[in-house]
Amino acid sequence: MPELKTIHHWINGKLQASQSGRTSPVWNPATGNQQAWVGLADCSEVDSAVQSSKDAFLLWRSTPLSRRTEILFKFRELVDANRREIADLLTLEHGKTTADALGEVARGLENIEFACGVSSHLKGGYSEQASRGVDVYQIRQPLGVVAGITPFNFPAMVPMWMFANAIACGNTFLLKPSERDPSVSLLLAELLQRAGLPDGVFNVVHGDKVAVDRLLSHPDIQAVSFVGSTPIAREVYQKATQNGKRVQALGGAKNHMLVLPDADIEMAADAAISAAFGSAGERCMAISVVVAVGDVAEPIIEAIKARISKIKVGSGGEPGTEMGPVISPEHRNRILNHLEDAVKQGARLAVDGREDAATSGPGFFVGCSLIDGMKPGMRCYDEEIFGPVLGIVRVSSYREGLDMINSCPFGNGTAIFTRDGGAARQFQSEVEVGMVGINVPIPVPVSYYSFGGWKSSLFGDLHMYGPEGIQFYTRSKVVTSRWPDAGTSSVDLGFPQVR
Repeated sequence: MPELKTIHHWINGKLQASQSGRTSPVWNPATGNQQAWVGLADCSEVDSAVQSSKDAFLLWRSTPLSRRTEILFKFRELVDANRREIADLLTLEHGKTTADALGEVARGLENIEFACGVSSHLKGGYSEQASRGVDVYQIRQPLGVVAGITPFNFPAMVPMWMFANAIACGNTFLLKPSERDPSVSLLLAELLQRAGLPDGVFNVVHGDKVAVDRLLSHPDIQAVSFVGSTPIAREVYQKATQNGKRVQALGGAKNHMLVLPDADIEMAADAAISAAFGSAGERCMAISVVVAVGDVAEPIIEAIKARISKIKVGSGGEPGTEMGPVISPEHRNRILNHLEDAVKQGARLAVDGREDAATSGPGFFVGCSLIDGMKPGMRCYDEEIFGPVLGIVRVSSYREGLDMINSCPFGNGTAIFTRDGGAARQFQSEVEVGMVGINVPIPVPVSYYSFGGWKSSLFGDLHMYGPEGIQFYTRSKVVTSRWPDAGTSSVDLGFPQVR
């Protein structure tokens, strides 16, 4: 049996083997076989990467906007030219289908394109003659060394959400990707280098909690962006803010899709299937609960069941495959445990994905499941399952459905399906969720808006990417200036006033 390769860090423009002696397996989820080891950083290796980023900062922040933009444009072209290679790595280590992986790359490209307009995004304001002979203006400046801690489910797109704006604004960026699918981060680092990015501006350190804790406490890191589960997001936010850092920590979700009686059932069923089972349900914007109002419950359940029976589950690289495996055997077992608990707590499996899991071979496969009779208080409703599981909750009215959504501790995404414009407008106003879709099941904002939820789905004040991303990665400075004029100079011990 051939020796497995080891995936290394990227520090100061080159690969560096981990010296910690600790490793973690990288699987092929479709076969169940281990395909590599990834070296896990210790604190000294994190410190080395931070120092590289710190050393590169002064030169990078003084680099003209036109040069930064030129590098980002070249990087955008390289990502576009290599999108299939990036997608193949996503399929290999995450298990995504080819179409899903290419979609991830495309959404990442949107954020690079937004960052290419940094010269416009960083424009400040200027007020001439705010007082006699006094001008006031605002500028935005980079923070310094910033870090991104990203999840396994979008190992290409989520880093691009973060580092594109961070680098464009003049910061240096240290990425700690998921150790489950780490290879894409190294390919992105190589493409950035080929685009002309100076060494040290973008570094990659692989690791586990040891590396994360050091990033959160390191005195030279000014800001941390994080995407992951809610318990870890809360912990990251608390630790990093206690250490004086700016933080945006995006947590988990339990996204509801409210279906009113006047909705187009076929359209709603297509949307529910697409949003629940795409990427094997491993999306923080996946629809995990259909809230069916009144008599719409039975027809939409039947429409969803009919569509589930036609979904082809298999290896992501196989032609025609619509849903691939989940990320690991532990994650598969957790999903199966949720399904068992749902039955024990009184729900009914209208479609039982455990049957596919038992017959799918060595890969980490779970079939699509549909839980009827899901209710608040059941573990399958209260917790984020993060797998190919869709629940049906029956309510009698719009108001009952809205109250259920608003009482959920998560507030990431939601959707309403209806033909009634008045009901849709009322819903967008009343629902307590950060991202809302009207007949759109996965309302991920385009790159020139910003991504983020409410309540326990976000810790911090600013959402990710877009205009709020620019704001997060810069600090504002207001300058009040007056040039010497003997005619206006005098001693005045009073509080400054506009005259």
